[in-house]
Amino acid sequence: MQDLKSYLNEAEELMEMAILHIEDELAHIRAGKADVRLLDGIRVDNYGTKVPINNAASVSTPDARSIAIRPWDKNMLRIIEKAIIDSNLGIMPENNGEIIRINIPPLTEERRRQLVKQCSKEVETAKISVRNARRDCIEKLKKAVKEGMPEDEQKDGEEKVQKLHDKYIKKVDEVFAAKEKEIMTI
Repeated sequence: MQDLKSYLNEAEELMEMAILHIEDELAHIRAGKADVRLLDGIRVDNYGTKVPINNAASVSTPDARSIAIRPWDKNMLRIIEKAIIDSNLGIMPENNGEIIRINIPPLTEERRRQLVKQCSKEVETAKISVRNARRDCIEKLKKAVKEGMPEDEQKDGEEKVQKLHDKYIKKVDEVFAAKEKEIMTI
């Protein structure tokens, strides 16, 4: 039988993972500003192996509205350019023979609203993960009572896991509010 602290630590770890996941997912959603993390999901064929763009080129943001990609091997220019075009980013790269530039156009009002909806779906998934962690912890506490844990310790554990749940749901909402503000700011 585990003690109360281990059940709570396990639940908190799962909730923290949900926060990290939502932050990562929202970072990949374009908000009108250049961010190298937009390219994280794009893979290119580098000598027979699919690798992220940043493993085949130097990626930087020279200003707030553009991303510069300088491949280490000139033969990778066309491959990287094609991968960006084929991705679902919806941006056209410009190739000058040495550097691929991606200009991030300002978002329309309609596109901003679509992105906020997309973010809210991701946020709901994170909230579900946090709720599932709470539910699993409560179920484990109930099983622990059958194995000999005192009921008052179980009730105390349920209150603590509820407080953890509330704290992490608030964090998810804060992450969403920040991303929504970033998207809606012109």
